[in-house]
Amino acid sequence: MADIILQNVSKDFGSFRAVDGVNLTINSGELFSFLGPSGCGKTTLLRMIAGFEIPSDGSIMLGQTEITDQAPYKREVNTIFQNYSLFPHMNLYDNVAFGLRVKKVAKAEIRDRVHEMLKLVKMEDQAQKFPNQISGGQKQRIAIARALINKPRVLLLDEPLAALDLKLRQHMLIELMNIHDAVGITFIYVTHDQSEAMSISDRLAVMNKGRIVQSGPPDDIYERPASIFSAYFIGDTNMIRGEVTAVHEDYLELNCPDGEGNYFDIDSCFQDAPEVGEHIMLSLRPEKIAISRKKPKEQDDINFVKGQIEDILYLGTHTQYIVRVGQLKFRVFSQHKRVYFDDEAPDWEEEVWLFWHDSDTWQIDFKESDILEAEELDEVSGMRRYLKRGKS
Repeated sequence: MADIILQNVSKDFGSFRAVDGVNLTINSGELFSFLGPSGCGKTTLLRMIAGFEIPSDGSIMLGQTEITDQAPYKREVNTIFQNYSLFPHMNLYDNVAFGLRVKKVAKAEIRDRVHEMLKLVKMEDQAQKFPNQISGGQKQRIAIARALINKPRVLLLDEPLAALDLKLRQHMLIELMNIHDAVGITFIYVTHDQSEAMSISDRLAVMNKGRIVQSGPPDDIYERPASIFSAYFIGDTNMIRGEVTAVHEDYLELNCPDGEGNYFDIDSCFQDAPEVGEHIMLSLRPEKIAISRKKPKEQDDINFVKGQIEDILYLGTHTQYIVRVGQLKFRVFSQHKRVYFDDEAPDWEEEVWLFWHDSDTWQIDFKESDILEAEELDEVSGMRRYLKRGKS
């Protein structure tokens, strides 16, 4: 059953179109995320669902009821903002109880429901404290309790963890998932953080320039990006462009330029059978690539290319290698599964072999105009801004 249905929803601010013809259904009980860069329209979309903005076009349904022009206080929707918006002059108990008192709920019921909410967010022993006496994570919990106490049908969360440090964000993500599972209502979550959206969502929508460019389960979007934008924005990727030289039953052969007048051949599985001579784009995730000083044993389903290490970044859980193949740069993630003291890792400027399975690439539809966007995304995602160091 659907809780939120967006039908051709658009929002204009003067001549600027912030949201452009969005169609989307969010299911009852789902934890759904809008993900995208600043200015992509995700917060404007959330504000229209909340009633703080009215669409220029289209309609918004809450279940079977149209709420497009309905006042915010009449909607079965509550919002948690980035700054929490707690009343500084009220203790935590009174902050949580505020909505029920406005509705003139009986005192005994208020007491029971406030204690129930404080217990849900593990703050029952802090009820008499004031907002300035608790941490950011605790303020977030109180904001959630205050929003949930009115028993909304949908809870909207606008970048709720942006003000917290990394460790606390990770902890609060788990807490949010536990709270969602406990109350069972629909959560709609807005963030620009890919890791947050990937870890917390049942489904998510990737937004760019006011439009949804792809929606679905996080693993589906990550493994099978529908566009260059999706591939770059969800995690890291390597783009390989090549000319199809042969099409077989379950794989195709490509000839790929390295930017220096040379070519390397690879095989790839495919989704839509291209024609010989057609140019296609493949996305290859960095963790799918293995790296070795030694040339791997040739196998029918393994691709390999030779390159030179240009940069190395140690990132704790893994090392990131930037390997130049001609003018192309491959980003490779090598997981630290175990430390071998007698086995030296590849070093700066060494020649290495990269190899991956032919099923680890994903074919992406693209137009020639998308190539410029890919170059811009390269810069935005830091693909070319590596720490430049030389051998000591």
